[in-house]
Amino acid sequence: MKISFKYISYFFLFILGISMTLTSCTDDLNVTPKDDDEFLSETFFQDPASYKQVLAKLYAGLYVGGNDGDGQADIAGLSGDFSSYLRLLFVTQELPTDEAVIAWADGSLPTLNTQTWSPANEFLYGTYSRASYHISLANEFLRQTTDEKLTSRGVDASLKAEIATFRAEARFLRAYSYVNLMDLFGNVPITTEADPVGFFYPVQKTRAEVFAFVESELKDLDSSLANARANEYGRVDKVAAKFLLAQIYLNSKVYTGTERNNEVATLCTEIINSGYTFANVPYAYLFSADNDKNGAQNEFIFPIISDGNAIRATGGGMSFIIHASIGGSIDAASRGMDGGWFGTRTRKEFVALFPDATATGDKRGTFHTDGQALDITNISTFTDGYAVTKYINKKSDGSPAQRTDIPDTDFPVFRVSDAYLMYAEAVVRGASTGNIATAVGYINQLRTRAQASQISSANLNLDFILAERGRELFWECHRRTDLIRFGKFTGGSKIWQWKGGTMSGVATESYRDLMPIPAKTIQANPTLKQNPGY
Repeated sequence: MKISFKYISYFFLFILGISMTLTSCTDDLNVTPKDDDEFLSETFFQDPASYKQVLAKLYAGLYVGGNDGDGQADIAGLSGDFSSYLRLLFVTQELPTDEAVIAWADGSLPTLNTQTWSPANEFLYGTYSRASYHISLANEFLRQTTDEKLTSRGVDASLKAEIATFRAEARFLRAYSYVNLMDLFGNVPITTEADPVGFFYPVQKTRAEVFAFVESELKDLDSSLANARANEYGRVDKVAAKFLLAQIYLNSKVYTGTERNNEVATLCTEIINSGYTFANVPYAYLFSADNDKNGAQNEFIFPIISDGNAIRATGGGMSFIIHASIGGSIDAASRGMDGGWFGTRTRKEFVALFPDATATGDKRGTFHTDGQALDITNISTFTDGYAVTKYINKKSDGSPAQRTDIPDTDFPVFRVSDAYLMYAEAVVRGASTGNIATAVGYINQLRTRAQASQISSANLNLDFILAERGRELFWECHRRTDLIRFGKFTGGSKIWQWKGGTMSGVATESYRDLMPIPAKTIQANPTLKQNPGY
């Protein structure tokens, strides 16, 4: 069942004295109570129910920008809709790639379409700030749930045992935010519950040091997270920690200079055999409004939950992803929504990864072409570029979701299909802990579900893997990281329309494999050093 966000995750928690994890005393970055009547941490935690409420706040923070949907923003200076974690991940992981483009001209958003951003980009600042706030909240929860604190409050043994699992989940979510910061920005500070509360300048760490910290945390969590599938749907378990560890190992050459493909193949084998299963349902079921119960949920190791009635965030999470993809001749009602925002489409180079644009030779190639031009002559024109119809706010049988303004469709952060693809890539890259025949079998399971042609070991090379990751995982916030790992994000080895700011596309500078540390963040913590090239 879904976590009851309606009664838990909107419980507004502001903790007096916390500052943003990665900042100091610049006012627009401080995380402080909105008024004196808000909960103070010690008073708040006198209620035994408060511990799960804060845990739910951590999970809900992946979708919403504040405790009242998009209204009361967590971060001063950033509106709730624009500071939604999932929305910002989509903006940074998809818009700079061949998979997506957005028509809107809000602020410096257009520069993400063209890989021409600068340190002043407010969306990069929002991404950095959102992940940092998430870390701050996890740190404070860990400070407030030590054995000493719990004993002083008279917490009984059974609740203490439950809180121990909550703590492990908070550490996982903190690690997840560190991975996003490390991936996007490279060298970032590390703060934990052991650091002082208040204003100070946390020390910037190298990317390799952040990697080592996350690796250590995820390995340690294997002893404290819930067993596979023993937790509530939407909450993480040991398999999620293995998955995130496999992800950073897959990208280890980028992050640290050292390949870890043997570990990737080993972990993916453990994930695949953990009790989560490949969903033998139509591909479209994975992205429908009932994907928490139509069979797709068996594949979801870590979903971000959506609920039209409980999660009132019009501009956040999946509401943004689905609304923004509707425009032109698309009938919003047919997508289960109340309207379209005429925003996101894909580029013709991505369409070319599929055998056709009609989902005939591959059911994953779900494009709306009626009235849409394949070429993007003008980025600001929604009908330039094929629209994407991957996500829908209708149930898999075609019946309606709870509402049409905010979707019920959960977002799959980690799923078994990705473990199949990670295993195959590790093997192609030389992992001795896997084998080609098994990898081909995994890929062909994906392609059977997609009703695409089967492959043989002769087809399995790195170019095929990158293309297959696109076909299977597009618009799931992987593409930028994938392209960087394959050496195809910047430079001229892979060109797409409007890369570098011209319609035909041009090579871009390699330093853009890293986003700049936002200018406002450096203003707040002048000890931070900017990434080269910016």
